[in-house]
Amino acid sequence: MLEEKSKNKQGKLIVFSAPSGSGKTTIVRHLLGVDNLNLEFSISATSREKRGEEAHGKDYYFLSAKEFKNKIKSDAFLEWEEVYRDNFYGTLKTEVERIWALGKNVIFDIDVSGGLRIKRKYPEQTLAVFVKPPSIDALKIRLKKRKTESEDKINMRVAKASAELATAPLFDTIIVNDNLDEALIEAEKKVGDFINS
Repeated sequence: MLEEKSKNKQGKLIVFSAPSGSGKTTIVRHLLGVDNLNLEFSISATSREKRGEEAHGKDYYFLSAKEFKNKIKSDAFLEWEEVYRDNFYGTLKTEVERIWALGKNVIFDIDVSGGLRIKRKYPEQTLAVFVKPPSIDALKIRLKKRKTESEDKINMRVAKASAELATAPLFDTIIVNDNLDEALIEAEKKVGDFINS
């Protein structure tokens, strides 16, 4: 058994992408609690400042913009993106290797372009899931209910969501999060089927 484990060191990659407010983080958190899926969360790296109680190595790997750029030059990222000027997000290759070394499958809560980049790099090993809100209006209501952002920021996210929704057909599967309980059951089944395939 041990020999087989070392031969098959690489686990599966489960990518969840969606416009902000679609519920992907809630779904990912739920799946992390399902033991038989054997999932471990991929912690992203970012050059943005810590917010509130965020901790390095738990919420994100916090790097300076200079450190981030040096890691880009040394090809340390599986995928990365400059969201705003000098505001980078990315997935370190060492993070995926760390999780695979634990004998686990990697789950990502990641933006649309990052999710599609991972799918392109590992087409056979990756299940790319797009979480879709029932509508743009429903999305706007959810973002307002959070009470974490200004009206301008919400409008920016809604505008970005329209572009992101257009990429949904590029994903392996789409889950419409109209009813959270149903979305959780569907996500569990799709991820479980993929891991066991």
